[in-house]
Amino acid sequence: MPELRAYLIRELTMQAIGYFYVPEGGGDALAERQHEFAAFCKKQGYEMAATFLDVSGRNGDMSGYTQLLAFLKRPERGMVVVVVPSPGDLGRTPREIMRSYFDLDSLGVNVVCLDGTPDLARAVLAAWPTLQNGQDAGEKVRDAMRRKAIKGEVLGRAAYGYKSGARRRLQIVPAEAAVVRYIFRLYLRDGLGIRLIARHLNEEGFHTRRGGLWSMVGVRDILRNRVYLGTYSRLGVRVPYSHPAIISQDDFRRVQERLNSRRPSSTNRETALFLLSGLLYCGSCGNKMTGVTRRQRWQRSGDGGERSAMYRYYQCQSRINQSVCSYRTHRANDLEEAVRQALLGKRGTVVEAMPQAGDAEAALHEAQKRCDQLKTKMARLEKRLETYLEAAATGRVSYERLRNLGSSMAEQRLVLLESLEEAQQQAQRQSTAAERLKKRSEALVQLTGEWDYMTPVQRQALLRDLVDRITAEEGDIKVTLSH
Repeated sequence: MPELRAYLIRELTMQAIGYFYVPEGGGDALAERQHEFAAFCKKQGYEMAATFLDVSGRNGDMSGYTQLLAFLKRPERGMVVVVVPSPGDLGRTPREIMRSYFDLDSLGVNVVCLDGTPDLARAVLAAWPTLQNGQDAGEKVRDAMRRKAIKGEVLGRAAYGYKSGARRRLQIVPAEAAVVRYIFRLYLRDGLGIRLIARHLNEEGFHTRRGGLWSMVGVRDILRNRVYLGTYSRLGVRVPYSHPAIISQDDFRRVQERLNSRRPSSTNRETALFLLSGLLYCGSCGNKMTGVTRRQRWQRSGDGGERSAMYRYYQCQSRINQSVCSYRTHRANDLEEAVRQALLGKRGTVVEAMPQAGDAEAALHEAQKRCDQLKTKMARLEKRLETYLEAAATGRVSYERLRNLGSSMAEQRLVLLESLEEAQQQAQRQSTAAERLKKRSEALVQLTGEWDYMTPVQRQALLRDLVDRITAEEGDIKVTLSH
């Protein structure tokens, strides 16, 4: 089935998000960075999903970075990597760079620098003394890591199948190397696709280095990684025969040829808005459900003419990426209408979920007090991060310990940021609780009488006003109302 195969190939495509810092009036610099970003995505086979830009830097308006975080928090974001020109684009000071790095790391996002800087956190720590003296962060990080690369030292985390050994050279981890060879064999000799390989590994009890399940992305990254040929490359420095090879040149070449032949010739996609995106969860495994569009073509038996149809459905992400969930699909139109009918049957519940009217001035005072409390907590977190960074730079805290602490604090900081934004919005609201009740009642009227005349975007916005979460199981749905 060529159409199904094309769909699976598209699902393997990693989305790349660009984030750039450009000085005011730096139009040429922005154009150059966008060109570099596009070239990088083309080379890596990534899909350019979005770009975010800040002009005035950390001391000014950071709306671009805020929008980036909001984008990455979306349940339907898919598989993404954040691409920056250099570490300096994440902050003007070492602390700001590390804070941004930990923000992204806590969201499960990898950061790639176009200048070739590997493992950004290690790089910043290596150049910490000079960076603290006020010198340019991005350039100092690149210089420090380039000197290590020239010596043949491993920069960043060792690829699966290897570990950093004597003189920081890669050494084979036998158990992991066996899995790497097994993946190449399943793809090249047994003819399995990437999704089926991930499923095969999970069913046989193989785990990733962190003890998790294999996904299509993890399998694809191994099949694409040239480190298994024995050549170490970083920052424009290539060291042939730097470490033992796991895969032969011939097998690696044939795998790349097959991967490239399966890549779709066009990146154009037919897209349709899924009304329940971000709200829908699988009742079988608890993971999010993603909207999928598929076009199917067939020939009529009578005259041999070709017909086609578009199918839209929701599928569990565990099923898509790891083949570990028994719940398969649910037709989009049927599920969306079932949710609307469920809401119409809960009219009283929706109204009762609204807060009762109260003293507006007292509510405003409480919101302002809440803002001050959240700002104090954030300042304490910043101070703790500074302390841990200094300790790691001087060897008093290990890198692994720093990363765990940094990601944990970033999770707390992002929660505080969301809470602060919510508190600030609450403090700025002029509407009373009664007005909010009126708005919810109006939404129910729209759901009943205006639904057929609304655009998909308007329908989605209406559902998000009314619904907090939807859980779908075979033949059953559960709608949790927003408060």
